[in-house]
Amino acid sequence: MLLEVNELAVSFGGVQALNLQHFQLEDRELRVIIGPNGAGKSTFMDILCGKTKPDTGSIVFNGKPTRGLTEVQIAEMGIGRKFQKPSVFPGLSVYENMLLATRMKKDVFTSLFSRMPAGVQEKIEAMAERVGLTSALHKQAGALSHGQKQWLEIAIVVLQDPRLLLIDEPAAGMSDREAEKTGELLLELSKQHGVIVIEHDMHFVKQIATKLVSVLVNGKLLMEGPFEEVKNDQRVIDCYLGRVNAQLEKL
Repeated sequence: MLLEVNELAVSFGGVQALNLQHFQLEDRELRVIIGPNGAGKSTFMDILCGKTKPDTGSIVFNGKPTRGLTEVQIAEMGIGRKFQKPSVFPGLSVYENMLLATRMKKDVFTSLFSRMPAGVQEKIEAMAERVGLTSALHKQAGALSHGQKQWLEIAIVVLQDPRLLLIDEPAAGMSDREAEKTGELLLELSKQHGVIVIEHDMHFVKQIATKLVSVLVNGKLLMEGPFEEVKNDQRVIDCYLGRVNAQLEKL
């Protein structure tokens, strides 16, 4: 088992944001987490990567506990996080952004101007091809489209060699074609990495949810199951209003 979580809870200002009794992820499994705003999805990812400290509970990643470790220590264990809003260096080229992400000394000057270890350039070029950014390698990251910035940030996380990728709403703001391409990329990445994806777009969820979908509501796990089972569960339908509920009913 790559990730196992038990009795994980955290409160903010007396309000319980997460109360997750059990969650587990196999190696090379892609899991989608859905749920209404405020359900605790991002809080869960914040705890997994060490940004937020839980009040109680245990997290075991790749056989080792992570509670009490810093964000850097957890990242070094092999958990990589991609946030919803891309956080690339807009003034640097796509190539330079990827170069900073490789396993070199992490200060900008050393990473950009010291001699590269053998194979780094080939690794960057292969990653650029994988995410569809080969033609944009020497373009400033700030000039990329929204979808291209998302792909660049996914590339940046993958280049850090994580065992587990945490991906927050990758399809947000994308065109249908960009979202489809992103789904294909995540499915490919799940052949080598564990992947947890938070997403609201049910068409995108249907594309990538090849195994299980976990539903969080009010900080608790409402249910887990295959996409078809989840989308037809009345409890899940009742938890989604407006746009998301309409998507569920149409699929």
